Amino acid sequence: MSKDSEYWLISAPGEKTCQQTWETLNNVTSKQNDLCKNYKFHIPDLKVGTLDQLVGLSDDLTKLDIFVESTCRKLATCIMDTLESKNINVNEHLQASGMDLSTYITRFQWDVAKYPVKQSLKSLHDIISKQVGQIDADLKTKISAYNSLKGNLQSLERKQVGSLLVRNLGDLVKSEHFVLNSEYMTTLLVVVPKIYYKDWWAKYEKLTDMIVPRSSQLIYEDNEHGLFTVTLFNKVVDEFKMHARENKFIVRDFEYNEADIAAGRNQLVQLENEKKKQFQTVLRWLKVNFSEAFIAWVHVKALRLFVESVLRYGLPVNFLAVLIHPYRKTQRKLRDTLNQLYAHLDTSISQGPIDDIPGLNMGQQEYYPYVCFKINIDMLGAVN
Repeated sequence: MSKDSEYWLISAPGEKTCQQTWETLNNVTSKQNDLCKNYKFHIPDLKVGTLDQLVGLSDDLTKLDIFVESTCRKLATCIMDTLESKNINVNEHLQASGMDLSTYITRFQWDVAKYPVKQSLKSLHDIISKQVGQIDADLKTKISAYNSLKGNLQSLERKQVGSLLVRNLGDLVKSEHFVLNSEYMTTLLVVVPKIYYKDWWAKYEKLTDMIVPRSSQLIYEDNEHGLFTVTLFNKVVDEFKMHARENKFIVRDFEYNEADIAAGRNQLVQLENEKKKQFQTVLRWLKVNFSEAFIAWVHVKALRLFVESVLRYGLPVNFLAVLIHPYRKTQRKLRDTLNQLYAHLDTSISQGPIDDIPGLNMGQQEYYPYVCFKINIDMLGAVN
């Protein structure tokens, strides 16, 4: 995980004005010590509800946060897998509302159309939960169908270029290699390891009765095997196969039919064309829904910050939300600076960070005298 991809979303109680709180924070962390870049993070006036509702919602939002982030990461991974090429910068395809992820969160604006502020906090939670739940369900269906198509295509491609033991033989043979339209005789295709060529020439006419003398010819070789023909009477085919297997000669099931061979070629072309068409459709769907899920995730973070700030600082609602981008190698000093700046909010912090306390659900994060949530926008890296 790149440290440059980590942001801290924090809140601090308003002083006489929130602008004054902003100036104090910005001066201490950015202007004087150059530890980070700060951005105001606008959260609208949301409906507070009762204390009991807030405590319950704190737990629900923690779970929703984990779920939505997980969905974002799954979508990002699917975009990377769909693109396939190692030469493509996947992050260029990971955008939110047409912006790269860092630009979106540093210029965050609450989406009133999607998440109406007149709705209760619980309703906003439910809207996001339903929205992302549907994306997650659709993702499973679409990726399963696309992967099935890719798997079928890869299987056919392997048969075009793989070992003679598995590959499609239709492109290697011609009609003159076979006895066709005979009531009594047939031509078999036999794969023989190169180390057994001498054995084949010495034995094939003697593996059973009723084999046409000198009917075998080598028609194709790969690195390890050769493909031979042999003509014999129909009534001894099963016996020939058994004795061939005992001598490590592998009879391939193949019946020469020009229509079937042409259909096989057409199937490969059709699957290639279908994959190209589906690639564009699937990639477009993934990018659109990644944007939707990421936007929802940042709104969940905003909701969590609002709820925890009200629980921590009380009513009336008066706090400043700030998105902090720590500079490389400054995180420890920045954390110490923030702890000193807000130590008066909670004297227990002087004893160092502590675990969760009842009623203030900070998930797995450490407890600080101010409310803080991490946002890691490296969607293809490790989770915090």
